[in-house]
Amino acid sequence: MPKSSRSAKTTKSTTSISSKQKVILDCDPGHDDAFAIMFAAKHCELLGITSVSGNVGLPLTTHNTLLMTQLLNLDVPVHAGAAGPMIGVATHAPDIHGKTGLGGPKLPKLTRELASNNAVQFIIDTVRNVDDVWLIAVGPLTNVALAIRQAPDIVKRLQGISIMGGSNSFGNRTPAAEFNTYADPEAADVVFSSGVKNLYMCGLNLTHQFKLGMSEVAAMQKMKNNGVAKFYGELLEFFLSTYSNRFGVLEAPMHDVCAVLAVTHPDVIRFEPRHVDVELRGEHTRGMTLVDERDFQNVRLEQNAQVGLSIDRKKGIKLLLDAVEKYS
Repeated sequence: MPKSSRSAKTTKSTTSISSKQKVILDCDPGHDDAFAIMFAAKHCELLGITSVSGNVGLPLTTHNTLLMTQLLNLDVPVHAGAAGPMIGVATHAPDIHGKTGLGGPKLPKLTRELASNNAVQFIIDTVRNVDDVWLIAVGPLTNVALAIRQAPDIVKRLQGISIMGGSNSFGNRTPAAEFNTYADPEAADVVFSSGVKNLYMCGLNLTHQFKLGMSEVAAMQKMKNNGVAKFYGELLEFFLSTYSNRFGVLEAPMHDVCAVLAVTHPDVIRFEPRHVDVELRGEHTRGMTLVDERDFQNVRLEQNAQVGLSIDRKKGIKLLLDAVEKYS
């Protein structure tokens, strides 16, 4: 199988001819991850994509990441990462995303190959050699945390980290914990404690305000001469059927796209600074993100994150559909 034409190695660069943000996208596809890859490809300068165990196991998340670069015709290297959390065993969500992680459309034969099996080293090397890199992490934070642990100097070089994870209200994997932080709480704790200058948290309280439905499926079906729109429409239709069967609602949140929007279109999401801790030991609360929402500023803990509170849903959906239409 042909390798990506872009080398896995990075070169020293302090300037970019692109006005787009330079991004490494860390993901575990997953339906909403697939939408995040598609959207980031149109609005970011993608330096690479790294896969992590999450919605399904690492072999499948890696396969699905490569498949998305193939479908979207992206010249972007893919690096496989962690096969499980820093502590404990891997958690998956085939009940939401299907056995393959991309339930719905017929998946084409994969013709792409990995750039490497060392996502952590790719993150470290890229951040050390390219200025102002954003890490957008939309799966469990294992790869990001391992990179920070192995090379703490990258924290000061990063432009920021935008994550889909956590919540300042309810959970989904448990009543208290969102899936990505539940899947690797220790990794999430490393990231929230890292001191990175820009840390954006798009949690369930935000992402559940950004739901798509059958009207968005219909909009994609109407796009002419657009195989990407057909594929993504079928992805969304499966995702909606899962939410309908599991939760009784025919709409599904585009969790991971929010973390990309936070970097590419920050005006779409309202963030406020907060202190966030990750619960590591609670019998009923492991993986919970505890956000300090106390009313009195003088008693709040020192802020370490920007927490997403609201999103302009109409504008966000238009941006998402416009991105799909560009593949016509």
